[in-house]
Amino acid sequence: MDIALLLLGLACMVIGVLGSFLPVLPGPPISWVGLLLLTLTSAVPDNWWFLGITAVVALLITALDYWIPALGTRKFGGSRAGMIGTTVGLIIAIVFPVLGVAGIIIWPFVGAVVGELLNKSDHKKAMKAAVGSFIGFLTGTFLKFVVCMVYLGLFVMDAWAYREGLFPFLYSG
Repeated sequence: MDIALLLLGLACMVIGVLGSFLPVLPGPPISWVGLLLLTLTSAVPDNWWFLGITAVVALLITALDYWIPALGTRKFGGSRAGMIGTTVGLIIAIVFPVLGVAGIIIWPFVGAVVGELLNKSDHKKAMKAAVGSFIGFLTGTFLKFVVCMVYLGLFVMDAWAYREGLFPFLYSG
């Protein structure tokens, strides 16, 4: 059972890291579930303070991910159309990976520009607003990615520290 929990937890970690880029997956909460699954194994001791603090961080980052792009958009005079355009651009980058990894950066910006141009007639204001929307998107994505990578690091460190209990068949002699 411990190996199943470990593998499910590792899968949550990988999905969480992917979720830091994909708008449909809440990356940090999924990564946190991976930490929870690891703690539920019989080999890893319960640490409810650790789980509580990491849960609060995951929920806070998830909430900030909605607030930061809106703040960036408003700060640069953007609109909801720019934020929607950024999300549509990211979806295009994922579904049609024409530009490879660079598309994850290029398409959201293009989407923000198109969204703002559809909303405003002035190209200069639309570009400024698109930059704000894009900076907000990048900031939120970066924060989610950092949290998910830290959680992955914590997962690997705990799994390594308790490897003898997780894999007793390897260490029985």
